[in-house]
Amino acid sequence: MAITLLTACGGKQANLTTGIDPANLDTTAVAGTDFYRFATGGWADSHPLTGEYARFGSFDQLGENNTKQLRELIENVAAQQNEPGSIADKIAQMYNSVMDSASLNAQGIEPIREDLQRIAGIYDKDELWRLYAELQAQGVGGLFGFYINADIKNSHMNLLQIMQSGLGMGQREYYLDTDSATTAIRDAYKRLIAKLLTRCQVAGEGNVESRMQGIFDLETRLARASRSMTELRDDEKNYNKMSYDSLLLSYPGIDWRQYFSIFGAKGIKEVSVGQPEFIHEVEGVWNQTDINVLKDYISWQLINEAASRLDDDTRAIAFDFYGRTMSGRQEDRPRWKRAVNATEGALGEAVGQLYVEKYFPAKAKERMIELVRNLQVALGQRIDAQEWMSDSTKAVAHEKLDAFIVKVGYPDQWKDYSTLEIGHNYWQNTKAIAFWNNCDEIARKLNKPVDNTEWYMTPQTVNAYYNPTTNEICFPAGILQPPFFDMNADDAFNYGAIGVVIGHEMTHGFDDQGSKFDKDGNLRQWWTAEDRARFEERTHVMRDYFSNIEVLPGLCGNGQLTLGENLADHGGLMVSFQAFKNATANNPLTEKDGFTPEQRFFLAYAGVWAANIRDEEIRKRTKSDPHALGRWRVNGALPHIDAWYDAFHITENDPMFVPKEDRVTIW
Repeated sequence: MAITLLTACGGKQANLTTGIDPANLDTTAVAGTDFYRFATGGWADSHPLTGEYARFGSFDQLGENNTKQLRELIENVAAQQNEPGSIADKIAQMYNSVMDSASLNAQGIEPIREDLQRIAGIYDKDELWRLYAELQAQGVGGLFGFYINADIKNSHMNLLQIMQSGLGMGQREYYLDTDSATTAIRDAYKRLIAKLLTRCQVAGEGNVESRMQGIFDLETRLARASRSMTELRDDEKNYNKMSYDSLLLSYPGIDWRQYFSIFGAKGIKEVSVGQPEFIHEVEGVWNQTDINVLKDYISWQLINEAASRLDDDTRAIAFDFYGRTMSGRQEDRPRWKRAVNATEGALGEAVGQLYVEKYFPAKAKERMIELVRNLQVALGQRIDAQEWMSDSTKAVAHEKLDAFIVKVGYPDQWKDYSTLEIGHNYWQNTKAIAFWNNCDEIARKLNKPVDNTEWYMTPQTVNAYYNPTTNEICFPAGILQPPFFDMNADDAFNYGAIGVVIGHEMTHGFDDQGSKFDKDGNLRQWWTAEDRARFEERTHVMRDYFSNIEVLPGLCGNGQLTLGENLADHGGLMVSFQAFKNATANNPLTEKDGFTPEQRFFLAYAGVWAANIRDEEIRKRTKSDPHALGRWRVNGALPHIDAWYDAFHITENDPMFVPKEDRVTIW
């Protein structure tokens, strides 16, 4: 029997709104020509980009609202007389350390001067390696990184995993692509290095230009050895498990013992080296590069990490590149927003506990759980309906679906911050937090079983996730608000908005990556070979479709990088529409405000992705983001959904029309 989301709360559909604001639409646009404009054009026109944003959309609008709520909560705590060392005192200290602009500007670069002098005074690579590890343990970037999480082939146990890192511009393409736009960004990055080296008065041999070039050449060498974002999506290729003794023998050019001892990681048994060729390149870089260049590189990593947390002038230099050049932003965020975000970053669950107590009612969690159940039923129905999937694979797929761990709102047990010490200096706090997080992760996870109760997002986060190694879907309280979830709106809206988000996360368990993990979270082939071949044949349709979208003149989307998210959007739409029809089968909704229930479903979906975005940010996201741009999560996804054609009477005469035989047919 179908249970509607709204019945669970005792409401009636007739008493609820459509959730659709006509002002957000542009009905002068034609739905079959540009549905994104038709559904979100009014919103876009009424929310022009301010200088602060490179992209501003529905997610950001809700994030803004949450940030204002968090500011009120945090400032109320900061205004009180708090017991020294209490969680309230830590929240207040962290927030005030960012807000104290007078002290920050008076100090200038002093908070990092001692570490810069320590680097400058070293003339032995062994001693430099020790200091490099100390700084990395305190949050400074380095040649590589590591984290501890589930072993993807033994998902009940954690595994220490080593990964590529070391690039100030983040992605290898910024160092290697030769188009004029990327070349201009590279030149601006070199100027950034030179400006900050000069400002921080880094002592060393050679002039600033030659030292900048040494740093840039070192990063370029790392970039050539790095895997692309697309290659990093290959879980099998990025899993190379070995014993700790084998790590020492296979990569002898790195002093692993000293490195991990500084992090306090004792008794390591096994590791996975995600990108072996990169770590071999790190060996070469460390042993072949002149010590003065290595010192400059480590100094640069320190400066680059700290710049946005020092005085206004130093931050402005960093913002000019990372904000303006890379993203197109025209002005920095106000200090209070930076202070809220820094406090969240330091004490996320402590702040989240305050947020949940005031802004997340129990009835919202109950209603969300009911909706998730309905989506699970619908996904099971969609699995059964697939002719390309064999009965044996369907049976295992149902087992995985039934094994989903569902997390809604907030964790059952809050993180303990009692051993974290917070003081008055922003940069010192940043280092202390990073070191505490590293120690906490090692203490909780190294050589220990996976804790399935752990949350990987804070409750106030405007987002959701699927984690394949725990087979869990998580929906924090922060996203359970309009335009995603509206307690006063009918099923057409809520299934079109948060319903698709739920279906999206569920479908991640069966996308091109998630489908390779079984119900227990292990990377294992549980499909038949024939089913896998048929599935991949269908995913290639999605990949090629998005690769042919021109997002900027001369720049096309990356259909392989965005494949998993695009498949999840497709599955989310198909599953949530099925759940919507199930929920309203016995009590159908009627046309309201000029739109049928089916039309309102798709308008609600499009409204989730309403946004304005700068060209610079489009380029940045296309190089690095596994999610397609918001416009194409609508105009690229809906032409593959038959129900959308029916709802808006789309025909072959409409530019967005895709012949049925060319559409994605998976869910």
